Amino acid sequence: MKKNSPKIALLFVLGAIIYSCSVVKRVPEGKLLLTDSKISVNDKKTKQETVVDQQYQKPNSSLFGFPLRLRMYNLAKKNADSSYHVWLERKPNRHKNLAAILSEKQVERLGQSFLVSGLSNFLKKNGEAPVIIDDKKAQKTANRLSSYYFNKGYFRTKVNYKIDTLKNKRGQIQYHIETGKPFIIDSITSTVETPILDSLYQKIKHLSFIKTGKQYDSKDLIDERKRISTYFRDNGAYKFQETNISYKVDTIKTGYKTNVELVIDNQTIKEKDSDSLIKIPFRLYKISEVNVFTFSNSEKDKVKVADSITYKDINLYSSDKLAYRPKAITDAIFISKGSLFSDTERTLTSKSLNNLRIFNYPTIEYVEDERDSTGNSLITNIILRPRKKYSWTPAIDFMHSNIQDFGISGNMTFSWRNVFRGAEILDISTRGSIGSSKDMANPKGVFFNISEYGADIKLTIPRILFPIKTERIIPGSMFPTTTATVGFSRQRNIGLDKENFSGIINYNWLPTKTNTARLDLLNIQFVRNLNPQNYFNVYESSYETLNDYAQVYNTNPDNVDENGDLTIEGGGADNFINDVLTGQTTLTPEDEAYQDIRSIDERQNRLTENNLIFATNFTYTKSTKTDLLDNSFNIFRTKIESAGVFLNALSNLGNEKLGPNGKKTFLDVEYSQYIKTEFDFIKHWDLGRKKVYAMRGFFGIAIPYGNADNVPFSRSYYGGGSNDNRAWESYGLGPGTSGGINDFNEANMKLAFSAEYRFNLFGKWNAALFADAGNIWNIWDNVEDKRYTFNGWESLKDVALGTGIGIRYDFNFFIGRLDLGFKTYNPAKPDSERWFKDMRFDKSVVNIGINYPF
Repeated sequence: MKKNSPKIALLFVLGAIIYSCSVVKRVPEGKLLLTDSKISVNDKKTKQETVVDQQYQKPNSSLFGFPLRLRMYNLAKKNADSSYHVWLERKPNRHKNLAAILSEKQVERLGQSFLVSGLSNFLKKNGEAPVIIDDKKAQKTANRLSSYYFNKGYFRTKVNYKIDTLKNKRGQIQYHIETGKPFIIDSITSTVETPILDSLYQKIKHLSFIKTGKQYDSKDLIDERKRISTYFRDNGAYKFQETNISYKVDTIKTGYKTNVELVIDNQTIKEKDSDSLIKIPFRLYKISEVNVFTFSNSEKDKVKVADSITYKDINLYSSDKLAYRPKAITDAIFISKGSLFSDTERTLTSKSLNNLRIFNYPTIEYVEDERDSTGNSLITNIILRPRKKYSWTPAIDFMHSNIQDFGISGNMTFSWRNVFRGAEILDISTRGSIGSSKDMANPKGVFFNISEYGADIKLTIPRILFPIKTERIIPGSMFPTTTATVGFSRQRNIGLDKENFSGIINYNWLPTKTNTARLDLLNIQFVRNLNPQNYFNVYESSYETLNDYAQVYNTNPDNVDENGDLTIEGGGADNFINDVLTGQTTLTPEDEAYQDIRSIDERQNRLTENNLIFATNFTYTKSTKTDLLDNSFNIFRTKIESAGVFLNALSNLGNEKLGPNGKKTFLDVEYSQYIKTEFDFIKHWDLGRKKVYAMRGFFGIAIPYGNADNVPFSRSYYGGGSNDNRAWESYGLGPGTSGGINDFNEANMKLAFSAEYRFNLFGKWNAALFADAGNIWNIWDNVEDKRYTFNGWESLKDVALGTGIGIRYDFNFFIGRLDLGFKTYNPAKPDSERWFKDMRFDKSVVNIGINYPF
């Protein structure tokens, strides 16, 4: 406590300075600081966001009722630069003496330094100027509120306001709104001047957003205008615009009912050889020709054509010999000869060509076909400029993960575009990384105690490559791709060390604009442990438990060193386990110590054995997020994975020998067999004024069967960490009530729920209050200890709860995050000590992360 006293005192002094600074310090005489604005609708107060946002003036923002940013602004000097010069010239020799020591230029820069004017500028930039009540803005707010309710169908809305003067230069504004009764749509009529458009309108009339008996809302009229315009432009009306649609709303002598007339005018054009405007009916245009030009970036090649071909009624021209198979390009074009002009098909074509990643953003032009005497034809010209065929991309990155405290990674990627003339892309990459982790055994005390290097080869094909046709199920409009990847990596972590061989064939497509689907037809992973004899150096907690038992039950002096501890390099720990399990000690299978040692042996075998995973999985993600600025959305992701079915069928056909654990093998390696499923749901609510409430729910389970009684470590679940339960370190939570006694705790079932309230402090600084709940358990595998296993509904009391606060800084291209988590409910404790006993700073966990956890 004594060590922290100076820090606490400093925080107290800073807080006192900020608090003591008057909030009306910068309020001019005769003016009022807006401290509150109240809106009442039909004599009832409202805080509805869309209504509150109509105000031109709002009170200064506050943090839990405290106007932090206003206080910061008031702390700043009004004219810091001029104040410095006044101080500098106050004494005749001050300027001269400073210039003799620093130089004239440095004296000037001193005035711009952080301590002199920089601090004031920082406070002004990140603070908030006082909001001064302005009668004109109050009147504009009243007018805007009136318009808002008018557009909602309250045509007889009355709005007035009152400015109340409070003590000490403070004031508030009260807005009173009387909406009256809403107007209901009584009838809908339409006038469409172009007969052919009228025919189209009649086909979609029944889907109108404007309906009789519904309260009038101008948004419905806007949405209906967009809907009609989109439909017309997708059915040949090339020159039609939304502005050609207007409405006539009649409320005269109708009571509280309104009649809506939809009017679609003819096209307005300039008369030939005259500036006068005339109206003519719209035409529906058909595509008479589709031309594709693949030109280089040279200006002189714009009119040069060296090669051409027609494929599926699409003309392809090239300034050199055509470098692509025609099908590769035409499959990405949805504009077809003889079809009606369609805006949607143009957009789809543009996205599809861009998705090939071998061209710069395409240009699509339409020109009227002068050969058509009826004037109803368009020629489509698509101009494609290839990207560089070869590219070499180096990259370096700094990392923080659930295991690495700090890491540096680098990679080099060579890309070969259009490798087989079918718009394929071949990526050959090498990568390497070094990192530091306090969780890893580190007998030599080196800082970078983790390293990894590897290489990958990836081939991306812009279509589904499968023995049977899939176009009816996954059409080209879903932007399907096939990716084949093979990779190798070698990991050194002053521990077991691993080699990882992987091979993946997957398909990706977009069922809708915001939904994604991925099918891993083959996902093969072979993990080879290079240093299994080093197990007890890595998993120190297992060694300590085993060594404690050895002090009592060991009967072989060769198993221990001169200090009486089990040897690791000499094999003493493994020999002691073997002595216990083969009955060479006094322990029997009924003894708790025997069962613990058997569990240690089973875990060692599981984590040091080589793994062969031959899986298939499918992932579907549904999202409502429209763009990066959308803060009200939800994302649902589900995944199902099956491993070992194919290898099991092969082993049944042949005579593969059994492995050391009595399991079937493939190429002398025991293979994994399990089924796994996950459900992940994220929901965000935009609360306005840079405040967001976010939540996430997750459930996952992997069930071993057949050739396996456990799930591979790489496919299991863990609890804790910067993106999970932040009150526990990575791999430190669970399973169940066991208390995270192992170095890396994992299990095959996980339940998690997180919630965050995010808000802005000032400028780019943000904060969050969060709560994380969840745990991991073993279920239907080879673990039988009740502390670890999920035992039905009663195990829900084992759900851990962590709460805390986080600070975030927006770097524009990423978010830097620091979260402090407290163990609020710890299921590893006795029942009477679970709540709040560990909710202390010395028991808290600091998490550093990049971007938001969900």
